[in-house]
Amino acid sequence: MTTRGVLYVHSAPRALCPHVEWAVAGILGVRVQLDWIRQPASPGTWRAEFSWQGRPGTASKLASALRGWHQLRFEVTAEPCSTAEGERYSSTPHLGIFHAVTGIHGDILIPEDRLRAAMARSTRGETDLEAEIARLLGKPWDDELEPFRYAGEGAPVRWLHQVV
Repeated sequence: MTTRGVLYVHSAPRALCPHVEWAVAGILGVRVQLDWIRQPASPGTWRAEFSWQGRPGTASKLASALRGWHQLRFEVTAEPCSTAEGERYSSTPHLGIFHAVTGIHGDILIPEDRLRAAMARSTRGETDLEAEIARLLGKPWDDELEPFRYAGEGAPVRWLHQVV
């Protein structure tokens, strides 16, 4: 089984760009040379995006390989397939990494135990339920990444295939 997805590197310092390519190549099993363009939302940084195809779980491997670089802003998505739900990973230097399971229409699917925990924290007065739900949906990451997404409109996209 294979799935498809997209890696969006929203901003990376120039010195980090080859390291991103090497990390992605190590996961996909093919040589990777991304088309880097300047990121106007953060002068001095670069952005790239490409589509990939690989086994289910590839998105999590890509996110794990990139998450340790604190100057990097990125998102990785994977479409659902017959053996796995879809996935979305978002990462920012300030917030760290966010993971969500997505359904066939791209909706975020929140497990019952996470909803119950959010409701319990709210009931105990530890947090506001609306804020908890926003966090479960990844709103803080969306808010922080939105200027970088907008700045990337029209950027080139390339398909890369994982060697199976």
